[in-house]
Amino acid sequence: MNDRTATDPALLRRLHAGAEALWQALVPFEPGLTVEVVPHIDSTNAELLRRARAGQAAPTVLAALTQTAGRGRRGRPWVTVPGASLAFSVGLPMAPAQWAGLSLAVGVAVVSALPPGVRLKWPNDLWWHGRKLGGILIETAALPDMQPRYAVIGLGLNLHTPQLPPEAALDALPPVGLRELPADGQPPLDDAGVWLARLAPAMVHAARSFEREGFGPWQARFGALDALAGRAVVTSDGLHGVADGVDGDGALRIRTPQGVVRVQHGEVSVRPC
Repeated sequence: MNDRTATDPALLRRLHAGAEALWQALVPFEPGLTVEVVPHIDSTNAELLRRARAGQAAPTVLAALTQTAGRGRRGRPWVTVPGASLAFSVGLPMAPAQWAGLSLAVGVAVVSALPPGVRLKWPNDLWWHGRKLGGILIETAALPDMQPRYAVIGLGLNLHTPQLPPEAALDALPPVGLRELPADGQPPLDDAGVWLARLAPAMVHAARSFEREGFGPWQARFGALDALAGRAVVTSDGLHGVADGVDGDGALRIRTPQGVVRVQHGEVSVRPC
């Protein structure tokens, strides 16, 4: 990647166009919403968390053409290549009754806006035929004066299929990009601005719905998109079993010879055998 590619004006224009479209779609529902596009940043999630801890807690969508320190689940790096991937974060002050299941609700909303055939791998991966298309990372920060917490919901999405570095090949699902998916009736599959305008509003509406009603109304929809259901899986702490959907609080159920074990979000990684 060279500097010219990283700051390609055409790529930035696409993101700005998407930002304008999503602002128009969301501002009636989120007064005070700001939408920003930057050419370079360490991490959109990290930046919104820094702002929240400094007392800046307005609803915000922050998109970047390039991330130098993007992160996935369990601290794994998420590389953002200009023109080949989309990375953005949604920041919202939120006060749900409980937080468990938020990533699943947001995942359902994201997958519902993507081409047919995309599924959800608990708790936050986007899958297409067993290959990783993207992921969702949710982090929160405490706000001053006992206000609601600030939720930062990050999305990383492959537009083109990335090449994994050799050291990652043994510990990662094979990736896929939107360009490889069937395009019938879909917007341009490699236009980051179009997908920003389509996905960010879906994420905001899902987060607000979850804040009001919790995960319960999303449970059946997640089940219909569950990539692990009925599959043999193994967790990072060595538990083997068969995935059996999720509970009403978003916990993964794994059937084992000793009975059903509930796996809470964030405790372990789960992979198909």
